[in-house]
Amino acid sequence: MIRYYGLMYVISFVLGYFLVRAEARRRGLFAKPEDVLDLFLVTIPLGIVFARLYYVAFQWEWYRGNPWEILQLWHGGLAIHGGILGGVLGLLVVSRWKRVPFWRLADAVVPALILGQVLGRIGNFLNGDAFGTPTNLPWGVVFPRTSPAGAEYPGVPLHPAMLYEALGNLLIFLFLWTLRKRPARDGFLTSVYFVSYAAVRFVCEFFRGDALMLGPWRAAQVASVLLVLAFGSWLLVGRLWQRAAA
Repeated sequence: MIRYYGLMYVISFVLGYFLVRAEARRRGLFAKPEDVLDLFLVTIPLGIVFARLYYVAFQWEWYRGNPWEILQLWHGGLAIHGGILGGVLGLLVVSRWKRVPFWRLADAVVPALILGQVLGRIGNFLNGDAFGTPTNLPWGVVFPRTSPAGAEYPGVPLHPAMLYEALGNLLIFLFLWTLRKRPARDGFLTSVYFVSYAAVRFVCEFFRGDALMLGPWRAAQVASVLLVLAFGSWLLVGRLWQRAAA
């Protein structure tokens, strides 16, 4: 089952590499082509580690009794908000290491990141995880009993929540790809990414049947609200659209 999700990861890393390399070249970020490979070798492992730690933190009662399961990534259990946190840390490391502006580097990366999230949600659908709640709508999906969704809701049509988010993420990618050449301050595209993804995830979370919880709240919705407040305020105050000086 993990092979589909792993396949989507491989495809997203390969596509992401070429997209980031093209954007980095266009923005004049790196002196050598192999610097992009260094970027991936730093950010991807950190993203995976933090995605796992984030997930484990919200399932700690179970993992405390099964500590070896923490290392068994093939059993699933990665959270995108943790992955983004690890990726940001990786960008900070690389920006210092390669001496490139952090926000300009982030702007070069976010279109590839959201495209990778599209592919990741397709992988979720193929695996039957990150599933939705029961529905009577005609597009409800009955997942195989061998999948996490089918095991939790055997024979029950579910919202394809992962496809809802994949579609929302694809629209964000197209929007960012259109915006990327428009004149704006460094960090503008990154802020648009965070605000738009937070909005998509907040809405899609209402349809999730396996949400991580923070007390009575859905953790992803709490994180989404914080992202909108942080980056939305920044957009309004310091990173508003700015035409290049003639």
